[in-house]
Amino acid sequence: MKIGVIVFPGSNCDHDMIYSLREISGYEVVKIWHKDTDLQNCQIISIPGGFSYGDYLRSGAIAKFSPVMERIIDFANTGGFVFGICNGFQILCEAGLLPGTLLHNTCQKFICKNQYIIAENKNSVMTKYISKNILKIPIAHGEGRFFAPEDILQEMIQNNQIIWRYCDEKGNLTENYNTNGSLMNIAGICNQKRNVFGMMPHPERAADPELNNIDGLQILDSIIKFVENK
Repeated sequence: MKIGVIVFPGSNCDHDMIYSLREISGYEVVKIWHKDTDLQNCQIISIPGGFSYGDYLRSGAIAKFSPVMERIIDFANTGGFVFGICNGFQILCEAGLLPGTLLHNTCQKFICKNQYIIAENKNSVMTKYISKNILKIPIAHGEGRFFAPEDILQEMIQNNQIIWRYCDEKGNLTENYNTNGSLMNIAGICNQKRNVFGMMPHPERAADPELNNIDGLQILDSIIKFVENK
């Protein structure tokens, strides 16, 4: 299993992702610069968090024009597995690989804290092999409020494309725990073909036992195990 981690100018979670996948989980991982067009025969592509191109215009809006994105779009359209975390989620939405968009948090502030999320369904790459439905995963974003027009949202509901939702520690979907104001407390989604995934919380920041939280490792390992068993 070979995983490619894309690096844009402004990416700052690429090393966290590489460390979690390579050093903690023991997978083969390669860094792919945004100007490269060779995905190096990777079976999975990860687009990490950060501030690609300084988040100018809007988050992910410039990164979608990087040369590597044309290859990633082709890769995804032919069934390749792609997952984006935080800024990676924003980039995938901007590139049209995921529906909807990420807007400024309703509080108009950058939020950085631990957040509980609940798996909306277990029929996905990110959830099929997790051992519990409620996980505590860090968030760190200023533009994480998921939005989609009503027709798109209804289509996502019908197709079970909502994967993660913000909740309290017992799984209650209350407004108080919808930190950024996302529609339906949405924290993560997938495309209709279920091979492209995005989530705002950072599982790679909850993967090292020294942090006393390895809930995020369940998500990363579920992705790998799903693809290995496909």
